[in-house]
Amino acid sequence: MTTQWEVAPLDAASVESTLAEEPRDPPARAFAAWPDVPSRERRGRAWLVHRLLAGADLLGLSLAFALAQLALGGADTLEVALLVASLPVWVVTAKLYGLYDRDEQHTAPTTVDDFTRVFHLVTVGLWLLLALGWLLGGGTTVPRALVFWALSIVMIVMLRAVARVLACRSPLYVQRAIIVGAGDVGQTVAQRLLAHPEYGVELLGFVDDRPTERQDGLGDLSRLGSLGDVTAIVSSFGVDRVIVAFSNDSHEDYLELLRQLTDVDVQVDVVPRLFEMIGTRAEMSSLEGIPVVSLPPPRLARLSGLIKRAMDLTLATIGVVLLSPFLLVVALAIRMTSPGPVIFRQVRMGYEGTPFEIFKFRTMVANAEDLKAEVSHLNVHLADDPRMFKIPDDPRTTSVGRFLRRWDLDELPQLFNVIRGEMSLVGPRPLILEEDAYVETWGRRRLDLKPGITGPWQALGASTIPFKEMVRLDYLYITNWSLSQDVKWIWRTIARLIGGKHPVRYMGDESA
Repeated sequence: MTTQWEVAPLDAASVESTLAEEPRDPPARAFAAWPDVPSRERRGRAWLVHRLLAGADLLGLSLAFALAQLALGGADTLEVALLVASLPVWVVTAKLYGLYDRDEQHTAPTTVDDFTRVFHLVTVGLWLLLALGWLLGGGTTVPRALVFWALSIVMIVMLRAVARVLACRSPLYVQRAIIVGAGDVGQTVAQRLLAHPEYGVELLGFVDDRPTERQDGLGDLSRLGSLGDVTAIVSSFGVDRVIVAFSNDSHEDYLELLRQLTDVDVQVDVVPRLFEMIGTRAEMSSLEGIPVVSLPPPRLARLSGLIKRAMDLTLATIGVVLLSPFLLVVALAIRMTSPGPVIFRQVRMGYEGTPFEIFKFRTMVANAEDLKAEVSHLNVHLADDPRMFKIPDDPRTTSVGRFLRRWDLDELPQLFNVIRGEMSLVGPRPLILEEDAYVETWGRRRLDLKPGITGPWQALGASTIPFKEMVRLDYLYITNWSLSQDVKWIWRTIARLIGGKHPVRYMGDESA
């Protein structure tokens, strides 16, 4: 279902009046507290995050130093003096490492992305302190230096995560944004941002000369004007971020717009063409002055596969051992409150097209499959996509099952699938055979890796992501695999569960 666009008047007073109104649904328009104030004249995300992250770094170093001394004995005066004197240098060096700029530039930065830079920063900084201490005729012991090194990395990463949580709760974190391009891509970007208010990006609307038909899920966003109005909109309404999503306007017009935006204090994000193929491992290079996006070979090296399997087996085994008492309690609760088996088994499509049985705690009545036809009319996707089956508050769910699904605890038995080698901790979504039949051509590459307990689909929104988009995400995951990305997806899944942002279950039965 689509509707026609309404063009909002390019008038500061009327637009700000509209924005200041309380919306029907969250998130609240926090930028309404800053009417008619351009971004360069007010404190915003950069000012807030830079100070919180710098404070986290200094506090992390200080706590690591104090804990190292408590564990292995007190430090001498020279050590304390060197640390105190070096603290400003640590902040400047962290700035050079780009540890304070990513939150301003990136829409959804995570602390996992900081780990490599923090590791490198602490390692280099510690060696320099040791060298300086030696030149001054003092210094610390090797055990104390190692403890300080390890604690510094842990404390800085943890406190940076806390700093980002605090930043996200401040109105200063919110950035006003417009999307240039109201085509399919631009509207998809808008839908994603509206679904994730935690990113702190508050959309004002679209700018486009020739928008496509308006899609659903855009709330009250309207078209603010034409391409030639962008700089006026940025200046008048204090826009912090301009997202350029290509549409039907000419190449030359977009180039001129980008050149104009370089004269304005605004963050510019450009959605690249062929974005369906460009993943996180793509690198920018230069060919005689021409920027070139280099895509990695779409294959997983043998060594990478061994590393992934080793991580899966180690973490899954540790998880089963540590969680075994809880697993037993859940099994007893299911058995005592609902007749039927504790474990639900279902055939899914696995690695290289080999079906396997997936394990889950049973969350529905034992005859849920027999009752599926009786509740099929409740499927919210009944009219738009035969591949999807989702029933909010499915009446077949048991009382224990509702709790397990609320926290995704019914997935825990899949750790045994990981140990058996049928699944991975992170990977493509394991599809039932009926769903797999809809995946064709290049989408079949999703079977080049083992399906995962979590992955891009689960971490980014589950049922809010259409089937076609899920296949594309899995393809990008396969062709851009890295160990750091697996760690990132695990972290994002944990953060999503702890933060209470649980995706609605995709299937309205046990196969969810």
